Amino acid sequence: MNDLDVLAELLRPIRLVSVFHSRWIARGPWNVQGDDDHCAVMHYALRNSCYVKLPGRPPILLQRGDLAIFPYGTAHTLGDGSPTPTRPLRSVLPERRLGESAIVRIGEAGPVTELMCASLNYDPGGEPPLYRSLPPIFMLGKPELDHEPLLLRTLESLVAETERREPGSPLVTLRAFEMVFVLALRVVLRKLTVDAPGLRALGHPGVSRALSAIYGEFQRPWTLDLLAQRAGMSRSSFAKTFRDLVGEGPALHLTRRRVQEAVQLLTYTKTPLSSIPEMVGYKSTVGFHLAFRKILNDTPGRYRAHHGLGGGPGCGVPCTDES
Repeated sequence: MNDLDVLAELLRPIRLVSVFHSRWIARGPWNVQGDDDHCAVMHYALRNSCYVKLPGRPPILLQRGDLAIFPYGTAHTLGDGSPTPTRPLRSVLPERRLGESAIVRIGEAGPVTELMCASLNYDPGGEPPLYRSLPPIFMLGKPELDHEPLLLRTLESLVAETERREPGSPLVTLRAFEMVFVLALRVVLRKLTVDAPGLRALGHPGVSRALSAIYGEFQRPWTLDLLAQRAGMSRSSFAKTFRDLVGEGPALHLTRRRVQEAVQLLTYTKTPLSSIPEMVGYKSTVGFHLAFRKILNDTPGRYRAHHGLGGGPGCGVPCTDES
């Protein structure tokens, strides 16, 4: 498995389980601050423009036809760039129930900025282990979208679909947002390089070989020594370099990868529980259950009962600093 294969695994389709979407119509001086979310967030500019601000970064201009996606819901501010005081999101959008929609109106005079916004809640446990190595925001400008006909057509159709109230419309809307999300991630996959922030691990010859093993051969009985051998590094140097570049130790990263695969089997297949441990790399059921509980704070059986063959609400595997 090469670097592109690892990146493909990193960005493999994430199944959305629910969406909250809203149409924003903003006039006059305005700034709205949203907190860190627990799911992906997207903004699509329909009319005029606005600014997106992230802490410690210069403002980003979002113009008509541009798409901004926050893959893991990083806190940000939307506004017209004026010095007007910032309002919290809950003051203009007090309730966000999954599966519903809303109209957000700000101001009464001046040019209109119109946006389609959405909170994209993806399948619990479906977040690939390296997913948070993605940048906190990625922008796809209108000229770039013009060269992505499937993504652009889906976006344009989605604008009209969100206004329909017909049988099946919520499911169609959900899957259309999922299509936009996955297609946008695919574009990002092509743009990212191993020098991108958070993805430097793929540019390190030793760590990238270990990541290829973890992603492509997770069923094998890997130990720290064996992964260090695959990396061509000493045990201590490998462990430190992996942690520095990936953000967690190789043992925990391997555990996340195996649990991620188990989640897919539990959610979308009827594979017997007794068969899953060996399929994802565990010799004993006890070891598998301990690993599953460590990552998801749940048991495999209870997880399947809540999420099996349809899924429930949730936003991914939690991150810790354990090794």
